[in-house]
Amino acid sequence: MKSRLLIPWAVLSLLLFSAGCQTVETRIKEKPNVYAGLDKTTQDMIKQGIIGIGYTEDMVYLALGSPDQMRESVTADSRTLLWIYNSYSSYYDGPYMTGYYGYGYPYYPYYYRPYAYYWPPPFAGYHTEKEERIRVTFSGGKVTAIDQVKD
Repeated sequence: MKSRLLIPWAVLSLLLFSAGCQTVETRIKEKPNVYAGLDKTTQDMIKQGIIGIGYTEDMVYLALGSPDQMRESVTADSRTLLWIYNSYSSYYDGPYMTGYYGYGYPYYPYYYRPYAYYWPPPFAGYHTEKEERIRVTFSGGKVTAIDQVKD
């Protein structure tokens, strides 16, 4: 009986997990008219996740997805939009700070009372780093600058 209940929950959790993942194909299905209006070379570049100067916001969205951050700069002459894409990396540092044990402390009337403290962190030794990978600058609705980290 219990094994029969596990299968639907496993399938449901897999569906929920994969629902949040966006691929180029799913974004193309969201905006088929934009993709169909492009020439073959540009379509191939978008499928590879490559963007270029002169691309529109929709074309960049198809290639890279939604940005992690958006910033807008407005001056008297122009409006500039900046899309920032980040990458996240998790690192294991070892089991440091996984707990602390004390030996005792003086307690009135002059004897040591033993004690122990233990603080288990939920994911001991792991940390996540965020790195800015791509900055795309739009002016007048078109890409005017691409700043990208090269490894």
